[in-house]
Amino acid sequence: MYIGAGIFLLLVGLVIVFAYNGDMSIAGLDLAALGWIAIGLGVLAIVLSFLLTSRRRETVVRDDRRY
Repeated sequence: MYIGAGIFLLLVGLVIVFAYNGDMSIAGLDLAALGWIAIGLGVLAIVLSFLLTSRRRETVVRDDRRY
């Protein structure tokens, strides 16, 4: 569930940090710092997604009824 959002944040952060060549400050907001924050949140979302899916247990349902 979080993998898609994590990949999106990671890509947006990478584009802001490495591909954007314009003014890195818009209305007092440092875009480079915002890009690094997006990269960090994207990596965190991907890692948490893998950790949460690995913790799921398989449920086995036994039906012992006789017909």
